[in-house]
Amino acid sequence: MLRLTDLTLPLDHTPADLERALCERLELAPGDLERFTVARRGNDARRKTAIKLVYSLDVAVRDEAGVLARFADDPHVRPTPDTSYKFVTHAPEGWAENPANERPVVIGAGPCGLLAALVLAQMGFKPIIIERGKAVRERTKDTWGLWRRSVLNPESNVQFGEGGAGTFSDGKLYSRIKDPRHLGRKVLTEFVKAGAPDDILTEAHPHIGTFRLVTMVMSMRETIEKLGGEYRFGTRVDDFEVEEGADGTRRLKGLHLSTGEFLPASHVIMAVGHSARDTFQVLYDRGVHVEAKPFAIGVRIEHPQSWIDKARYGPNAGNKILGAAAYSLSHKCSNGRVVYSFCMCPGGRVVAATSEEGRVVTNGMSQYSRAEFNANSGLVVDINPERDYPGHPLAGVALQRKFEELAFKAGGSNYKAPGQKLGDFLAEQPSTEFGEVTPSYQPGVHLTDLKQCLPDFVIDAIREALPVFGRQVPGYDHPDVVMTGVETRTSSPVRITRGRDFQSLNTRGLYPAGEGAGYAGGILSAAVDGIRVAEALALELVPA
Repeated sequence: MLRLTDLTLPLDHTPADLERALCERLELAPGDLERFTVARRGNDARRKTAIKLVYSLDVAVRDEAGVLARFADDPHVRPTPDTSYKFVTHAPEGWAENPANERPVVIGAGPCGLLAALVLAQMGFKPIIIERGKAVRERTKDTWGLWRRSVLNPESNVQFGEGGAGTFSDGKLYSRIKDPRHLGRKVLTEFVKAGAPDDILTEAHPHIGTFRLVTMVMSMRETIEKLGGEYRFGTRVDDFEVEEGADGTRRLKGLHLSTGEFLPASHVIMAVGHSARDTFQVLYDRGVHVEAKPFAIGVRIEHPQSWIDKARYGPNAGNKILGAAAYSLSHKCSNGRVVYSFCMCPGGRVVAATSEEGRVVTNGMSQYSRAEFNANSGLVVDINPERDYPGHPLAGVALQRKFEELAFKAGGSNYKAPGQKLGDFLAEQPSTEFGEVTPSYQPGVHLTDLKQCLPDFVIDAIREALPVFGRQVPGYDHPDVVMTGVETRTSSPVRITRGRDFQSLNTRGLYPAGEGAGYAGGILSAAVDGIRVAEALALELVPA
C-alpha cells in the first residue's frame, strides 16, 4: 500500500470529497483506486474562518509501482511503513517454571510498568508486578475520598495505585519522542484491544479520558495474568539488597517488601513514577546513581471552555469534528525563565493530586467527551538544579515539598487549594470573591494571594507571560480567570541514571524506566520506554 500524507480538505467535506481529492492528488484514472483507510487525521486552524482537516491515508491502487515512480520526488507519497510490533526474543517453554530462573520484577503499575509487564508476559517471562497502591477500582474510591471528603490515603491516591498518575488525567496519547520502530503504535494497539476507542489510532492528538482508562487498565491486567503474570497490590518496596563483587561490580540481589517478605530478584524494572520520593531516598541511600534533573513549577489556570473554543476556532467553535479546543503556549521571559502551558485538559477539571499529608498539589483531568464547563492547564516556569536547587541529587524533592506545604497552609490547611483571580494576581492584591469563572478543584478553592506559595521568580515570570498569552489566545488573560496552586509534579525531579543497556549506571540488574526515572514525560512516552526496557531485560535473560 501507499501512504499519502498532507492531504487537506475543508472542514465540511463529504466522504465522496475525500475520495475525489485522493484520486486527483495521485492522478488516478477511474478504476485505479482499490481502497483506502485513514491513517491519521488532524486539523489546521490557523485561519479560523477556513479551518481544514489534514489527512494521512493508506491507499491500495492497481499500479503501485507506477504511482511511486510518478511521485518519486514527492515526500508525501511513499510506501506505507510497517508498524507491526516484532518481539525481540521469547522465553523457552517452561522457562518461568524452572527454579534456576528468577522471574523478572516490575515495580509500579503505571503506563510504563503496565506495558513493560505486558510485553514481558507476551514473551513468556511471567513477570511479578509490585504496586504499592491498590487495584484501580479500589484506588478510585480512595481518590474520591480526598476530592469529596478531604481524606488522603498516602498509599492510594492520584499518584499511587494501578494505572499510575496517568489514570486521573486527560489520557493524552501524543508525544514528541523519536519512534523509528513504531513502538507508540504497539501501545495504542494494545490500548484499543483493552477497550480504548478506535479513533486513537487515527486522530492526530488522541486521548482516552479517565473513566475509559480505568476499565482499560483492568482489562490489561487480566491479559497479563492470563499469560502468567502475578500482581501484588498494597505492597511497597522498602529496600534493595545490593551485592558488591570482588571486582567492584554492584549487582541487585533482591527486594525487601513492606509485607516483611524478601523477594530474590536480579532483574527489576523500576517504573515507580515521579512521586515515589521515599523510593528515591532508599535508592540514593543504597548507592544507586541518582542525579537531580530539571522540572517546572507553577499553577493551574482555568477558563470557560467556550472562551478557548471561540479563541481557537472562531465561527467554527462547537463543531463536533473539532471538539473542545486546546492550546500550547510558551514565552521566554526577561529574567531568563520560560513560562509554558503544561498538560492542557480541554473540557476538564482541576484535581487534588497530593500523595503526602499536609501538602497540596494540583493536576488536571478530562473525560473522553471533554464536555465539562472549564478548560485548564498547568501554567509553569522552568527550573533547573544548577540555578535553583544545587548541591544534592534529591534537592528538587525538598523544593517541591516546600512549596506544596506552603500551598497547604495558604489554602487553609484542609486540602483546599489556594487560588487567585488573574486580574488580582497582576494587580498584586489578594482575591476575595470569584467573578465569571468558577473553579472546578475539589475539595475547594480558598481565595488568597498565590505569592505565599510560589517563588518570586515564578510569580514575576508568570506576570510577564500572561499579557503575551492574552494576545495569542484572546480572553486568556481575562481578569476573572482563576489560577490555583501549586503545580509541582510536572516531571520527576531526579534521574536514576542508566547506561545504553538500560541498566542502572552502577547497579547491574536494576532497570530504571519511565517518568519517575527521568526518561519519559507522559502516558505514551512512558509506555514506550517501558517496552524498550522490557526488551533490554528480556534479551539479557534470553539472547535472541
